Amino acid sequence: MKNFVKNKNFGFFVKFFIIILILIAVFVFYDDILNLFLKKGNENVENFNFLDVNNTGNSVNTVSEEISPVNFNLVATGDILCHNTQYFDAYDSSTGTYDFNYVFDDVVKYIEPADIAISSLETSFAGSDVGYSNYPRFNSPDSLITAVKNIGVDIISTAGNHCLDYGFSGLSRTIDVLDSNGLSHLGTYKSREEQSKILYKDIDGVKIAFLNYTYGTNGIPVPSDKDFCVNLIDKDLMSSQINLAKSENADVIIACMHWGTEYSTVQNSEQEDLADFLFESGVDIIIGNHPHVAEPMEKRSVTLEDGTVKDCFVIYALGNFTADQNYDNTRSSVILNLDLTFENDTLNINSATYTPVYIYKNPNVRYHKFKLIDMEDAILKYESSEDTSIGQSLYNTLKSELNSITKIVGDEIY
Repeated sequence: MKNFVKNKNFGFFVKFFIIILILIAVFVFYDDILNLFLKKGNENVENFNFLDVNNTGNSVNTVSEEISPVNFNLVATGDILCHNTQYFDAYDSSTGTYDFNYVFDDVVKYIEPADIAISSLETSFAGSDVGYSNYPRFNSPDSLITAVKNIGVDIISTAGNHCLDYGFSGLSRTIDVLDSNGLSHLGTYKSREEQSKILYKDIDGVKIAFLNYTYGTNGIPVPSDKDFCVNLIDKDLMSSQINLAKSENADVIIACMHWGTEYSTVQNSEQEDLADFLFESGVDIIIGNHPHVAEPMEKRSVTLEDGTVKDCFVIYALGNFTADQNYDNTRSSVILNLDLTFENDTLNINSATYTPVYIYKNPNVRYHKFKLIDMEDAILKYESSEDTSIGQSLYNTLKSELNSITKIVGDEIY
């Protein structure tokens, strides 16, 4: 009997000791055990809130972190044209090459730092073997686009009225030249498969889609067996590509539009109708080109079908970035700078500012005549006597051109 009692007591103490050890283990490894439980039981739960054990009135999120807003800027320039006077000016007879870098020396500081910089192409790179050419069928030295790349441009929109100046072969070689320079591009394509893909850029996790369309190709027929080669303005096509971008989870959609009336400094009714359509379909920003002069910009609050309201922005035309035209307002353009924030699935357009630039052709030198001038900077330096090298005549021209383009484009938006 005594041995039985002794054994019974011994068994009790052993069980008690084991329970104590289990409790200690649970206490020490509580967090690991709980996390294991959550992982097993809540594998598809993105947000799991603990109860407020400290009675503070706040729950504690342990699974997902709050996403910070992403701020970035987009820079856009006007049309890149190249008249014969421009490539004559860039030619170096000692090397037999063309160098356009000098044209952009004064404006690189506005483009290179951008998170994304985009320009519009109004010429082709069909190759030297077919001969460089002027209006009405443009073919320019490849080095022109290399100079554009060198100032920090990332994306070239290619759907324009001159994209088929040298047919499908010229269009295809232009794409090859852009690829060889490491430039992203959109609007013209070598295959239907390429046309079916949306161009995206990622900025700190924000997925930005780019689309591009042109009103036409100067009467040059789009090859019937290659209708994929250029995006024409067509609401069915635009809707399908916008919907594709949405289905692929684009956060922001930007449309580059080659549209409008040449030399008109105000948008026409078709541009306004298309802008309404694009915004209501899901586009956030529209960058316009083609008229060879600048046109107004505006920021809108657009109400969608589901009742939500979003920021939208359009500049109907930026003007000629490079060209040698002499019609009114064709030597002036703006470098657009959009300050943007993406937060909580919403794009906020914080500001839309611009730098007015002028295509100067210096009559006093034999070569390297062309230069893009920052008008405000040159005027300020002349008036303060910091740099009077532009002379009184050019100063007067810049004052007049600056006054004109700021009236056309409108006040900067903050």
